[in-house]
Amino acid sequence: MNRQAKGKTPRRPPRNPPSSQKDPVGVYCRVRPLGVGDEECCIEVISNTTIQLHAPEGFKTNRNGEYKETQYSFKKVFGVSVSQMELFEHVAKPLVDDLIHGKNGLLFTYGVTGSGKTFTMTGSPGQGGLLPRSLDMIFNTIGPYQTKRYVFKTDDKNGMEIQNEVDALLERQRRENNLPAPKTTSSRQKLDPEIADMIKPEEAYKTDGVDEDSSYSVFVSYIEIYNNYIYDLLEETQEDVIKPKWNGGGTPVRQNTEFVPPQSKILREDQNHNMYVAGCMEVEVKSAEETFQVFWRGQKKRKVANTRLNRESSRSHSVFIIKLAQAPLDADGDNILQDKNQVTVSQLCLVDLAGSERTGRTGAEGTRIREAGNINQSLLNLRTCIEILRENQMCGTNRMVPYRDSKVTHLFKNYFDGEGKVRMVVNVNPKADDYEETLLVMRFAEMTQEVEVARPADRPICGFTPGRRHRNQAFKDELSRKLEERGGPIDRDLPSVINHLVFSLPPLPSSEVTDPHDDITLPRLIEALQNRHRIRQMMIEEYNKAAFMMKSTLQNMDSNLISKDNFIHEQNGRLVEKDKVIQSNKAEIERLEKKNKMLELKIDILQKTTKTYEGDKRSLQQELETREQRLQRELSEKRRMEQRLHGVVSDTQHKWEKECERRVNAKQLEMQNKLWVKDEKLKQLKAIVTEGKTPGRPDPPPRQTQPHPQRPSRDERLPAKRSASPSPIPTTTPVRPLHRRSRSAGGEKWVDHKPASSLDLGTVLQPVIPNAIQVSTPSEKALSKCDRYVLTHQEVASDGEIKTKLIKGEVLKTRGGGQSVQFTDIETLKQELTTVPGRKRKSSEGTPANSNRTDGAWTDVETRCAVAMEMRAGSNMGPGLEHLGVTKRRKP
Repeated sequence: MNRQAKGKTPRRPPRNPPSSQKDPVGVYCRVRPLGVGDEECCIEVISNTTIQLHAPEGFKTNRNGEYKETQYSFKKVFGVSVSQMELFEHVAKPLVDDLIHGKNGLLFTYGVTGSGKTFTMTGSPGQGGLLPRSLDMIFNTIGPYQTKRYVFKTDDKNGMEIQNEVDALLERQRRENNLPAPKTTSSRQKLDPEIADMIKPEEAYKTDGVDEDSSYSVFVSYIEIYNNYIYDLLEETQEDVIKPKWNGGGTPVRQNTEFVPPQSKILREDQNHNMYVAGCMEVEVKSAEETFQVFWRGQKKRKVANTRLNRESSRSHSVFIIKLAQAPLDADGDNILQDKNQVTVSQLCLVDLAGSERTGRTGAEGTRIREAGNINQSLLNLRTCIEILRENQMCGTNRMVPYRDSKVTHLFKNYFDGEGKVRMVVNVNPKADDYEETLLVMRFAEMTQEVEVARPADRPICGFTPGRRHRNQAFKDELSRKLEERGGPIDRDLPSVINHLVFSLPPLPSSEVTDPHDDITLPRLIEALQNRHRIRQMMIEEYNKAAFMMKSTLQNMDSNLISKDNFIHEQNGRLVEKDKVIQSNKAEIERLEKKNKMLELKIDILQKTTKTYEGDKRSLQQELETREQRLQRELSEKRRMEQRLHGVVSDTQHKWEKECERRVNAKQLEMQNKLWVKDEKLKQLKAIVTEGKTPGRPDPPPRQTQPHPQRPSRDERLPAKRSASPSPIPTTTPVRPLHRRSRSAGGEKWVDHKPASSLDLGTVLQPVIPNAIQVSTPSEKALSKCDRYVLTHQEVASDGEIKTKLIKGEVLKTRGGGQSVQFTDIETLKQELTTVPGRKRKSSEGTPANSNRTDGAWTDVETRCAVAMEMRAGSNMGPGLEHLGVTKRRKP
């Protein structure tokens, strides 16, 4: 058997068309005082409508790491010093006024766990909350006009029935017989000490303009929504007496009763499409004390638990429903009109929502985690419904509002559809630990304020003449006064009045006749009856006169009433005209409100656009400032680079000028040396030729030779001093250069860096540097004490010999406080080995003068010993050694 899929309930049009006028949801904010152990506060009250949230230390909301402060506006903000009475006057008092005038209302508290929601709703002794003050105001207003019990009776379908006085009396007797005898008689003695004296007498309120021609009765019910199930807190605890244990004799051993857990209730829809809890107990109450006693009885059954954040944390949403039934009096103003259609039922729902919480902070485990998840889910469904309502109203969409996803939203869907006013009190805790949760609560409250609810319509006015109760009471008072003046009974029933009249007549004489000739008894009886008849006639006349006077009085009152009715009719005509004017004014006001709303919407759009532009402007300004700073840094870096490059160019230019001067001088010296070598060769050739002549041989023909060059003096052999510009090439004859003294012989302090791997070549000429610190590895301490630096470097030359380089430089101080070395000169030392013949070659055995030989081939040992060496820094002539072959002066 295939089961048909369950579809959604189709929408049905409401019974009464919703009003075109709408009011936004009234959202109020109440700030709880900071706890004793809390030091950091994250909420500041700016004005009576605005609060500001400060991010606590260590919490960053922007990407750039800056703290962000946000402001939120409400209809009214109540600080820590606001009393419960002032809160009630602004929030709940208008809802109680609407309740007495036949309109519905919904008030619920919302906030993080431990923010003071239950205290706001219930209060404490001496500081009654919204609920006890609302009850006190209701009964202060309708106290004289309440009906007796069971005149109004619920029909278990969210409706109300009316019973006459007789049925109500029988119902009362039946109920009183079934109830156990009360322990105390005084209602004050029944009060729990925890709820006694919630409201002071001077803080009592009363509604003005109550309809005196109606009778009222109050019914209350109290439910809780726990884990998305509805339970009745006023339901009496039942025990299962069906399962006792019996012994063998057939008698129960003990009363083994088992507790039956309460059954969850279901939601139903009545004939007016309003949601109600089916099977919920509704208790008729007659005083504020009795009502609060009923509330406290259910409050003790509510689910609470101890968490890390709250000692008595509510684990369920509680709903206290106050239902007020009222019906008009009949035309005489004495009894209630027996017409069910004339009964008006209004209700006020006071909801204490459980606080949203994070299980990580509350330390919840097991059942507490499941409870917290259901609480957060129901609050999330409430936020979703509010958000979709706001979207439908602002954007004109028609999305389905998911009321059925949660019992809380499903129960109160009628209020958001226009069945009454909706108000919300947002409770916040200013401590820094609740900052993130408080931020989410503020966003939800800001979104809720934008939802508009249709204004409920006024109840129809009964067609009877107003003031009926007052006139009936005045008539009874006047009748009692007249009877009192005439000695008649006051406030007595009919048998006592008859007995009084009978006893006021003269007594009858004895009417017993024993003698037929008795002529005294009958005449005496006749006389007594005549006297009684005469007295009766006098009483009838008196009563007729009183009735006539009463009739004339009533006629006068009727004439006065007719004149007053005519006056009232005239005033009603004027009121009709005034109503037309008011309607036109209302239409104009509505048009202006729409226009104002459109302008406000445009202003909001312009403000958002302005904020966007201002944000873009600030970001562009910041970017411009950043780029300007970067440009300034680049310009300063460019100037420093130009100065550095200018210095480097100047140093390089000076260095290359010196290098060019050195190279020119080296080239001059090279050319002079070559010219001198050639002259020496010619002179030696001439000497060989001259010494080779023998006495037996003829002299060879004379040969034209050049004159012997004079040996240059020491001053002529010294090289020219270097200058910044290259010196001109000298035109004088070359001189024999001597060994140039190394610059390291000055008075400057040197760092002599000789690596440990250097070899001792055992040469005669060794570089000697006076006033030097010899190190194998340079250190910052050694460099800081000297201003010159020399490095001894050995390497193998191309011919296999070891070549030694002395790399010199200047020690410069850096900006960071260190030292750096700038190399400026290189000196090269090289050792050469030549092939020496076995004997001294005679000059006669020499080869021709023009034969090709090396420099060492044409000199002997004596000649080679006369060769001098001079190191020339940066010379391009081979390994850096210049061979100056100068013939040793021979003895004649």
